[in-house]
Amino acid sequence: MSLKSWVMKSTYKQLGDYIEPCDEKNSANEPLGLRGISNQKYFQKAKTNTIGVDLSTYRIVRTGQFAFNRATTRNGEKISIALCQEPDCIVSPSYRIFKSKDENVLNSEYLMMWFRRPEFDRYARFRSHGSAHEFFDYDEMCEVELPIPSIEKQREIVREYNTIVNRIQLNEQLIQKLEETAQAVYKRWFVEFEFPDENNLPYKSNGGKMVWNEELEKEIPEGWKVTTLLDYSILSQGIQVEVDEQFLEREEGMYRFLRIIDYTPKTDELPRYVNINDSRYYCASDEIAMIRYGDAGTVCRRFNGIIANNLFKISPKEPLTNNLLFYFLKEETTQRLIRTSAASSTMPAITHAAIKELSFILAIKQIIKCFDKIAQSAENQILSIISENQKLKDLKALLLSKMTKVEETTEKEIA
Repeated sequence: MSLKSWVMKSTYKQLGDYIEPCDEKNSANEPLGLRGISNQKYFQKAKTNTIGVDLSTYRIVRTGQFAFNRATTRNGEKISIALCQEPDCIVSPSYRIFKSKDENVLNSEYLMMWFRRPEFDRYARFRSHGSAHEFFDYDEMCEVELPIPSIEKQREIVREYNTIVNRIQLNEQLIQKLEETAQAVYKRWFVEFEFPDENNLPYKSNGGKMVWNEELEKEIPEGWKVTTLLDYSILSQGIQVEVDEQFLEREEGMYRFLRIIDYTPKTDELPRYVNINDSRYYCASDEIAMIRYGDAGTVCRRFNGIIANNLFKISPKEPLTNNLLFYFLKEETTQRLIRTSAASSTMPAITHAAIKELSFILAIKQIIKCFDKIAQSAENQILSIISENQKLKDLKALLLSKMTKVEETTEKEIA
């Protein structure tokens, strides 16, 4: 080890000297929301059924305090820990709560940045102990070592980090707005039948010819027809790939392995790659994948690679397009039908048959073409924003990796 490395490592501080445990029980049964913590390190609404449960034994997490789940077994090689920046909440009695002793010495947001580093997760897993179940407890947390520079430097790092995070969030909101706009156009044209007529006026409300459809028991535009996806789509199932056949580094001939978590918001999960070259399982970025289990029915796109077996690809046949199919599947009535079909099975899951049997109204080619142009314009903007966000995420990861090098200038200059 070089003298410089030794000096930097020797200036690391034990976290236990800077934090203190919090053990406030909900003995007064305060009306606080029950929260869990994801392994992506944020609080989320707990799925636990609390009917008949004595919540007075649960722990209170106040704003500015940390909470973490001691259990690390089967947790995606991560430790679930988060800083409470929301209103006070309660968590499981098995969780551990602590806070910074002095925000002017150790900034909580700076500390949370340290916990987001992949190296911290690896350390926590290594230090976990137990037989059937492994735990990383408060005592182990106190033994964590990290650099604690001046409070001014900590705040500077936090500001830089938050600037990146806020930009990513702003971009995600813009993506949502663009998608909502395209969805609104879809509803206006294909549900309410107010697409532009030859005079660029809303069709139905300006006397466009409608014909009665017996199957739907309502009028639809002349020249349109009711059909099912059976005749206008091809469904392809994903493939099961064992964990030891998934790689974190891409080599020649490998493709990205697309899993449910890759389509999950708020995830910083590293991509996986597989040595599979089979068009049956390949999904291009403009093609559509659907989640079969868990959040069944969720419609996904904008990644390309080999899809996992809990996803399947839906490819349109002409005159149906990827854009029209995407917004049809996301439309609220369609989603309600899809999720109802999943809930009716013994093990909730989306079947190929349920998708193929979906009824939809096929418009004339000219209207489909016009909509596709509008939707593709929005999609191009979304893809551009996604590209920018990926660069920001890379920059965020780089900033976290550099936290080990935040020592004072005099220490950096040591040869």
